[in-house]
Amino acid sequence: MHLAQINIAHMRAPKDSPELADFVAAIDPVNRLADEAPGFVWRLVGEGPGDFVEHDYGDHLVINFSIWESRDALWEFVYRSAHLGVLQRRREWFLRVAEPYTVMWWVPEGHIPALGEAMERLELLKAEGPTPQAFTFKDFYDSSEAAWRPAAAEARK
Repeated sequence: MHLAQINIAHMRAPKDSPELADFVAAIDPVNRLADEAPGFVWRLVGEGPGDFVEHDYGDHLVINFSIWESRDALWEFVYRSAHLGVLQRRREWFLRVAEPYTVMWWVPEGHIPALGEAMERLELLKAEGPTPQAFTFKDFYDSSEAAWRPAAAEARK
């Protein structure tokens, strides 16, 4: 099993504004860092400068969606790489939200979920709290707890 994750952020200003210039400048280097990180499997790639993912969830919503070999691999990238410096500045660029903005879940190796499924997992976390189907670093579930999922069985066919 691999670990899928999505996180979203609501920009304080349009992506081409001076307020977000440092964030936009950091996107490509951080994405390259992720692509080369141990345990990285896949990420949803946008088009053009800044690699913004096009979606139908609102103009000011930034989406990062990726798959990793393990919790440790994702943790190392998020908290032990140059990504941390960008993460620490998130309040400069994004609005604070009172609901979950990141979620993880296990997927069978080789399976790439659609963006819609990722957003559904985030909604599941918001509605039900952490479960083996939608969880966070703080309330983490091992892959063995998610292996029974119908999606996992379907992907193995």
